[in-house]
Amino acid sequence: MIAIDWTSFALGAGAGSLMGVLFFAGLALGIQLALRTERAALVLALSAALRIAALLVAGWLVAGAGVTALAGFGLAFMLVRLIAISIMRISPPAEAC
Repeated sequence: MIAIDWTSFALGAGAGSLMGVLFFAGLALGIQLALRTERAALVLALSAALRIAALLVAGWLVAGAGVTALAGFGLAFMLVRLIAISIMRISPPAEAC
C-alpha cells in the first residue's frame, strides 16, 4: 500500500488554492485594465507574464516539498479554475460603459 503524506498534500493544496485565486483575480484585473486602455495587448502581455512567473515560482517552491505537495498544488489550482469558470458562466455580463 502506498503511504500518502496528507500534511504535505494539504500544504500543497493550500498553496495551490491561494495561487489559483491570485492567478484568476489577476486575470480579471488585467482584462479590466486592458479594456480601459488603448494599449490592451501590452497590458494583457504584462499581466500574463507576471501571473505565469508567479505561478511557476510557487510551483517550483512547492515541488521542493515533494511529489505529494505538488499533486495537492495542481489539484487545488484546477479546482479553483473550475470554480472560477463556473462563476463566470453563471454571472450575467456587465454592461458596457
